[in-house]
This record gives sequence, C-alpha cells and structure tokens, in this order.
Amino acid sequence: MPWARGVPWVRGVPWWGVLSSVASPVVLIGGWTIAAVLQPRPFNQVASTVSALAAIGAADRWVMTLVFLVVGTCDAVTAAALRPAAPTGRVLLIAGAVSGMVVAAYPENARGGLVSHAVWAGLAFAALGAWPAGAWRCGRSVPWGLRPAVCASAVSVQIVLLAWFVGELVAAAGQVGLAERFVGATQAIWPLVVVLSCRASALLAERRALRG
Repeated sequence: MPWARGVPWVRGVPWWGVLSSVASPVVLIGGWTIAAVLQPRPFNQVASTVSALAAIGAADRWVMTLVFLVVGTCDAVTAAALRPAAPTGRVLLIAGAVSGMVVAAYPENARGGLVSHAVWAGLAFAALGAWPAGAWRCGRSVPWGLRPAVCASAVSVQIVLLAWFVGELVAAAGQVGLAERFVGATQAIWPLVVVLSCRASALLAERRALRG
C-alpha cells in the first residue's frame, strides 16, 4: 500500500501475527487446564502454581513444558509481526518470550532448578509486564492499544497483579496459583488486544484512503 509508507501503524499486522497472538492465550490457558486434569490426584489450581505441573515428579509434565515453549514461540512471533509498536516494546516482548521458554529448562524440584527457575520466571514476568511501556507511539491516528494512556494503564494493571502474586508467594496465603494464572492470562491476552487494535486501525485507514 503506497499510501501507508512512513506510517508504521497503518501497515497493520500480518495474518501470521494475528494467528500467533490468538494462539498464545489459547495454548496457555488450555494447556494448564489439561495438565491439571492429567494429574493422578486432584490438582488445586487456586493454591498450586502452573510451574508445579511441569515440575520433576508431576504426571505428564511434558504437557506444561511444551506449553511454555509454544507460548514463548507465539509471543516472539507476535513481537516480530507487531510492526506498528515501537522497537523497544517489541524487544521487551521477545525478551519475555525467550525467558519464558528458558523456564522450561529449569523445572522445579530439580537440582539447582529452583533458583534458576525463579530467576527466569521473574525475568519473563517483568519483561512481559513492561513491554507496553516501550511500545507506545504518539499521534491522533495511532491504534488504540498503542496510545500512551492505554499502555500506561496496561502496565499499571500488570504491576498490581504481579504485586498480588508476589504477596501470595511471600505470605503463602493459599491463592498463589490463582494470582499466577491472572498474571499469566493477562500477559498472554494483552498482545492480542494490541494486535486487534492495530488491524482495526489499518482497516479504517485503508477505507478512508479509498474514499479519498
């Protein structure tokens, strides 16, 4: 589209970026649900973390391990496709995706795995929570999901959820699994929201250009 040159958000997001952004939350939420069902004993998803499903000794731990790898790959692909976003945000999204995949290499209950698991999981949560802060752009025609106020709100919500999760970990209050799932689901869904807003803005701009 010649009329879109020089305006990154007008070019939109390619179809494969839409596919990867949809797949990420579907695979994550579906994966941890299936992995919990496969456990021989009832698994308390409110009190137990997602990582416990991939820990040494968990039944069919390969399911959750594969989920970490697939979701990380999807997020990295989405970052590559999200051309309307500022480069810093895309780099942070890729960093979070890679960190999430590395988590699979350091399962809980493995020798030396707990510390490494916690470090990489922390890096993943931090990067995936912060990427909107580096992705925003200014301008009246910027997609809704990349506007400064919206990006700031997205980061703020994720900070609150992360604080809840950390508080549950420290206090052992019994809802650490629920808190983690809220954080994970939010971080998986937000790229999809941004992608859809970019697609909608590109479609609207194209229609305006054709009418003009």
